[in-house]
Amino acid sequence: MDVILKQDFGKLGKTMDVVSVKEGYARNFLFPRGIAVLATEGNRKAVAEAKKVTEKREEKKAKEAGELAKKIEKVPCTIPVQVGEEDKLYGSVGVQEICDFLKKEGFEVERSSIKLDEPIKQLGVYTIDIELYKNVSAQMKVWVVKDQSS
Repeated sequence: MDVILKQDFGKLGKTMDVVSVKEGYARNFLFPRGIAVLATEGNRKAVAEAKKVTEKREEKKAKEAGELAKKIEKVPCTIPVQVGEEDKLYGSVGVQEICDFLKKEGFEVERSSIKLDEPIKQLGVYTIDIELYKNVSAQMKVWVVKDQSS
């Protein structure tokens, strides 16, 4: 019996997949729990239409993320920090400081999308990955420099 999954379900498949299962499994487990519906011709057409809409939405989001990545890569990120003897940083530069800089420049980026293995603890130039969307990321150069105001 062919059924259409309404939600991701373990090894069986993902949402909107058409899968073959035994009739008893579908009738006694999948249908009562709302996990799947019978794969009738009408349901198949509805799923095909929903997939088209989802694909268009995904395409649009990926395009927007690509444009945002280009803009982010053009912005020079300079973070002034307090340093002590021998140019050792007081503290470190982490994801939060980079996120704050991007917000100040007008980019709304989530902290979790900034990929920084460990906090920056020395002066210098670093390349940071910012994952904006599936398979779309930006490479941003971050200059950590001595704060001249003190």
